Amino acid sequence: MPELPLTGRVALVTGVSRRRGIGHAISRRLADLGASLVVHGYPAHDADQPWGADDADAVTAELRDRLHSDARVVVESGDLADADEPARLMAAATEAVGHVDILVCNHARSGGDGHLAVMTPAMLDGHWQVNARSTLLLTQAFAAQHDGRPGGRAVWFTSGQGLGPMPDEIAYATSKAALAGMTASVAAWLIERGIGLNTVNPGPVNTGYLDDDTRDRPQEALDWVRSQFPQGRVGKPDDPARLIAWLATDDARWIVGEVINSEGGFRRG
Repeated sequence: MPELPLTGRVALVTGVSRRRGIGHAISRRLADLGASLVVHGYPAHDADQPWGADDADAVTAELRDRLHSDARVVVESGDLADADEPARLMAAATEAVGHVDILVCNHARSGGDGHLAVMTPAMLDGHWQVNARSTLLLTQAFAAQHDGRPGGRAVWFTSGQGLGPMPDEIAYATSKAALAGMTASVAAWLIERGIGLNTVNPGPVNTGYLDDDTRDRPQEALDWVRSQFPQGRVGKPDDPARLIAWLATDDARWIVGEVINSEGGFRRG
């Protein structure tokens, strides 16, 4: 692989509003490989979570420090629960950078979920809108602006719902299962247009929710998750980020339509 294989290419990465998040780790890796970045986040969602929102200027500054040569970073913000946001985001990205080569749909709604007995239409619709619908619409807009040049890549995110039960996250798991289930079909359409799509399950990754001071999770639950990793540590954001950065390069051009689990041997049984 060349030292900077993504030089001259632009990556749009969603879910980039926290330095401890997977989206930020992906963006760092892509910048290290020479890419320019359009990063999209929704800090209002983070503010409602136990870990809280991050400093927006610090998030961007750390990415700028990783850029090479003429690469740059453009920042966008918006709520992907809004049906118009995917098209608006892609239009803003192309206006700013001219052409987007790589799309990474890292964003996700978490919280406001539960087991089947408490499920409501609002819970199901909320997760569908953010996790599945917006990913499909954003990929549609990405394909529409792609001109067929080499290097077209898209990466979706699923979860571990196909590897073991997630009984307390029915709405979330349903929306993520939809993406895993549609990967092969959408990939078959995209590859005819010069875009390789793959979906990644990053496994349990500590973006803050596995810290000892996470107040909404019992300590025994945290200890159990940690004990299921055979390598002596939990997943870190950079673990899936390395895989996704590689999928964005030409070395991965023959990988199309796959759902790839990156869990470090996490035991579910």
